[in-house]
Amino acid sequence: MNDTASPDKPVYAGLFRRLFAIFYDSFLLIAILFIVTAIATALNQGNAIEPDDTFYPLYVFIVFSLSYLYFAWFWIHGGQSLGMKTWRIQLRSTDNRKIGWKTAGIRFVIALFSWGFFGLGFLWALFDKKNRCWHDLASHTELLDLKTSNKN
Repeated sequence: MNDTASPDKPVYAGLFRRLFAIFYDSFLLIAILFIVTAIATALNQGNAIEPDDTFYPLYVFIVFSLSYLYFAWFWIHGGQSLGMKTWRIQLRSTDNRKIGWKTAGIRFVIALFSWGFFGLGFLWALFDKKNRCWHDLASHTELLDLKTSNKN
């Protein structure tokens, strides 16, 4: 990988910077989900929401929906979650189109599968020329390294 990039040849974010951004974002998302869980527990008369509870399917739906909204909102509005801003990486579509809700949804769902298959979807970036993971390939997106790239 080159240390500098021309506008025609961007530098792509590597796996470790990507994982550090995810790690950072996970702290922020967990804080949001703590609040949701506290509200759900209060609505369940102070009891934890468990799989045999009536509220459980709704609770799971809300957790996944908020997780999707957290990432999708940032990807659609500027291509950077808070973790991605910190690690100076940015999401863009491979055809330079604006990222929409559908693209963000595909990316989010396939990223869950990437983790679910023992992280193999993420490890794929080690073998891809553009450091893309399964969710990048499925959603036709890529992550740019803004630290070494001339493009912002």
